[in-house]
Parts: sequence; C-alpha cells; structure tokens
Amino acid sequence: MAHTVGGGSLLIAWQLKDKRVLIVGGGEVASQRIDSILTTDAHITVVSPHDGLNPRTRRFINEHTHRIAYHDRPFAGLEELQGMDMVLTALDDVELSRSICNMSRNARIPVNAADIPDSCDFYFGSQIRDGPLQIMISTNGNGPRMANLVKKKLQNALSGVEGQTITKVGELRAQLKIRAPGVGGELGKKRMKWMTSVCNAWEMEELALLDDMMMHKLLDDGWENDRVPTFAEVGGKANPRSFNITWFPAVGPTIGFVAGALCTLLVVAARRR
Repeated sequence: MAHTVGGGSLLIAWQLKDKRVLIVGGGEVASQRIDSILTTDAHITVVSPHDGLNPRTRRFINEHTHRIAYHDRPFAGLEELQGMDMVLTALDDVELSRSICNMSRNARIPVNAADIPDSCDFYFGSQIRDGPLQIMISTNGNGPRMANLVKKKLQNALSGVEGQTITKVGELRAQLKIRAPGVGGELGKKRMKWMTSVCNAWEMEELALLDDMMMHKLLDDGWENDRVPTFAEVGGKANPRSFNITWFPAVGPTIGFVAGALCTLLVVAARRR
C-alpha cells in the first residue's frame, strides 16, 4: 500500500473532563453526540425545542441531570457560546449550522457540524469502546458507513478481554509508581522498559487475570530483581471459563494486528504518563 502524505486528520484523544460542551439540536444525531461526550466527563448543554427531542436524547437529559443542562428553545445567538470549550451542531438547517460554525470559529471554539464536513474542525468516527480501550475509525468525513463496516470487522477480531487487560496493566503501573516514584529520568525509563517487557512476555488473557496478590508478587519477584516472572510463578492459574473467546481462522491476521496495536498502545500510555 502506497504511503500518502497529506489529506488526513490528526487522530488524538481529546481530554474534556470538566470542560463545557454545547450541543445545538436534539434529534438522533444529537443523541449520538451526547453518548460520546458523556464518556469524557464533560459538562453538556443541550439547546433544542422540546418537540425536537429524540426519545434517546430525552432519556439522556432525564437520567444525567447533574451532567446535562437542557434549554427548551431554539439557538438564541452568540450568547449561547459564552464559556463553551466545544460546540457541536446537530441540525437539519444547514445555513444555521454554518452560521454557528462561523461564530464558534471567530470565538476560537472548536466546532463540529453534523453532515457538513467542510465546516468541521474535527470529525466523529466510529468507535469501539471497552473500558479504557477506545478505538476510533475515521474516514475524514468521506464515508461514515464505511467506517461502521470497518468497525464491525475489528470488533469481530477482538477477543473481549482487551479492556480488562488494559485496566489491570494500569493498576500494575500505578502500584509500580508508588514503589518507584518520580517523573522521567533513568528511573522513568527503567519503569517503562520493565512494563513493556511484562506486556510482551505475558499473554493478554494472563494480564487480564492479575489480582492484587499476583501484582505484589510480580513487583516483589520481578521489578525488585530486574526480571519478568512467568504467569505461573506469581500464582497465576489459567481459567478458560473466565473468557468467552471464539476464534475464526479467517481473522487470524487481523487478530495479530490488533494484538500488536494494543501492545503499542500500552507502551505509548506508559510514555505519556
């Protein structure tokens, strides 16, 4: 496959915790936006006449009153943008959407307009979510349906333990940082190298079965002695019933790719923190 330079987007994990996000509109697309933003622990403001609310949008508003502020009215103008960190439009009115985009851009607020790619600062792709694991598939606004088809292929290739595995690795990293505190430097490099070695040496299903006792033993026998004990050495016992895994020969190469990508994700997470 030829390498293409240009024409793409920068895929990033945008931290919105405690930020304020405005969603203009209340239909089906608005409900999808609310679902995505709720995951980020942001504060959401929805502006839409009540008769334009999708049942799912209405349910979100009723169930998350501490996170969603709802205003039963049409978009009122520039004052709606005050204090907002992000703006999302989910409207059938293209001209109003473009107008809101222009206002937001002039106010230096990142904005997304549903179904108007050329007016967007960023796109919403199809997402696979499993606890801390988030995988985004983007077509840069060219084919949302194609992104959904790719998503289904990737979901079929995942074993179902990836989210739990990442959670357990995060817990192990947290305990390691208590034993060896500090940011950067030689100690930071040593921590990252050891965690990478553990992720490479253990099967994903083994990492998912880590408990507190096993973690302590892994740190005592492994970190303290600059080695990586095996799953069995720290008291691990295989329990096939813990996981509902179905293997399909046809997706073997894809599984290998996903496993490698997840291992890389764990290493990158270690570097970022």
